[in-house]
Amino acid sequence: MSIVIQDPSSQSNLSDIKTTHLHLNWTISFENKNIAGHVLLDLVTLKDNVDRVVLDTSFIDLKSITLEGSPLKYDLAEQHASLGSALTIYLTEPFATAGQMFQLKIDYATTEKCTAIQFLTAEQTVGKKLPYLFSQCEPIHARSFIPCQDTPSIKLTYSASVTSPLQVIMSALSTLSQPSILDSNSKTYGFEQRTTIPTYLIAIAAGNLVGREIGPRSTVWCEPEVVDQAAWEFDDTERFLSLGEDLLTPYEWGRYDLLVLPPSFPYGGMENPCLTFLTPSLLAGDKSAVQVVAHEISHSWMGNLVTTRNWEHFWLNEGWTVFVERKIIGRLHGEASRQFSAIIGWKALKESVELFGQDSPATVLNTDLSSGINPDDYFSSIPYEKGFNLLYHIESVVGGASVFEPYMKSHVQKYAHKSITTQDWKNHLFEYMLENNGQETVDKLNTIDFDLWLKGTGMPPVIPQFDTTLADICYTLADRWDKARDEESLSEFSSNDLNNMSSLQKVVFLERLSDDKPLSHAALAKMDELYQMTLIRNADVRFRWQKLCLLASYEPIYPHVVAFVSEQGRMKFVRPLYRLLYRAKNGSELARETFLKHKTFYHPIASTLVEKDIGLK
Repeated sequence: MSIVIQDPSSQSNLSDIKTTHLHLNWTISFENKNIAGHVLLDLVTLKDNVDRVVLDTSFIDLKSITLEGSPLKYDLAEQHASLGSALTIYLTEPFATAGQMFQLKIDYATTEKCTAIQFLTAEQTVGKKLPYLFSQCEPIHARSFIPCQDTPSIKLTYSASVTSPLQVIMSALSTLSQPSILDSNSKTYGFEQRTTIPTYLIAIAAGNLVGREIGPRSTVWCEPEVVDQAAWEFDDTERFLSLGEDLLTPYEWGRYDLLVLPPSFPYGGMENPCLTFLTPSLLAGDKSAVQVVAHEISHSWMGNLVTTRNWEHFWLNEGWTVFVERKIIGRLHGEASRQFSAIIGWKALKESVELFGQDSPATVLNTDLSSGINPDDYFSSIPYEKGFNLLYHIESVVGGASVFEPYMKSHVQKYAHKSITTQDWKNHLFEYMLENNGQETVDKLNTIDFDLWLKGTGMPPVIPQFDTTLADICYTLADRWDKARDEESLSEFSSNDLNNMSSLQKVVFLERLSDDKPLSHAALAKMDELYQMTLIRNADVRFRWQKLCLLASYEPIYPHVVAFVSEQGRMKFVRPLYRLLYRAKNGSELARETFLKHKTFYHPIASTLVEKDIGLK
């Protein structure tokens, strides 16, 4: 019986062959802004009479392809709007039977259109002394720097030998660092990832990097100018890891290192195994943003160990990860903190649904990408927060944490090292509950409308009842401001109003206000005078304050918005701010001018999406 593997985001012949290992032999050129070398692909046939290999590529400069030293013919298809160029490699003779193993060598170089890597000039780094390189492959960008089966349905091991004039780190264990035999100004770095991963988790960074140990299995890497701050900010990493192990299974990856990137990194974090990438916007100086680390650590199990089969089931990575992240937060700071985090997430979910539209297919949890949609176009809080709320609802229905948490561990044990679909997840959920908790619990599960949760558009069908203990103070103050519509009522506020609020509570206060009609300019000016909102450096608070002002077309904030979107490229912040500035009174031209001035600063993924946001594409 032949194996049928489908991934609408890949053009590879996934049902014919499977990659088991790839080895990268790379040389980084900061002068040419490319990576050149070769990849060795270890492949196995999945059916009889395989006569070709089809791989995913995107804007790669191919040099040659060989099998056991003999050159092979190949065709490179035209560039698909979203999926890149299919590379068809013709084998000299078909492999007669399934299970035959062979190795292809592909010599190539990346090009300036590579979307997986960003080369930064020295001026774009913190130290402003040396250039920098980093990658971002999720969801379908690995194909732009490696010809490969770029799909999460294939899990493989990888190794690498990378020659570079600057320190190199990768999403793998370090095995070598020695002077290059070819270039006296460079070193060759070796790496090995022994646990199977999908291609989107292959990652690399190179630059003026130093490491500081922050735990028995963790080092934080960054430019020397910020290493002290980063080491202090993230010194709770081992606690997060241990709590993840208590909730789930032993940590399998050996190392859990962190890399604090330059500010153009487009995400809060990226869960590359052995080496989480983090935005420098988390360096708040008060550890108020380290929940992102708890999130990325949770990916060590949910996403990295148990992986979505394809991007239509992305919520299995992110919804599960948010759920585990909040379990960790609850263990650290109490159940009220977990609930408070969920309240913040619910607001983010509402905003994403409003952005796409209540009836948009982008708001479906188990999405349909069969028409060739770029998964990047559907990126939002929806798989994270709608997925979390489904799991939160299931936990409530089946009897709470005492019933659900043992199932969480079973989920990881059953599907570790596998790629799964939503149906696989659901099948095991019902099987586990029947075997361990009986038909009565299955009957409770059957009260849930899974089709509506998974295939319905818009907000979840059930509105959760979160504990508002930590939110009530935020709501009360926000409601007071919302009602203060004249000069006399504005005099009732005090600079002490926020004294007992954490950074996250300030976020909820501002978000509550953004739900109501825009505040008057007088109210915004008074709030800034009393609370010094514009001067707050916590990125999440800063973002919400600027958003609140833009909703009111409060022009004194415009220069501060321009400064914020120009100094960091985290899409969570820059995309909404550009959209709001573009729509604000007298803001559209400023939004476009600002973006065009700083376009090369942003990562290619972020740049493309912002262009769409403000009507330039």
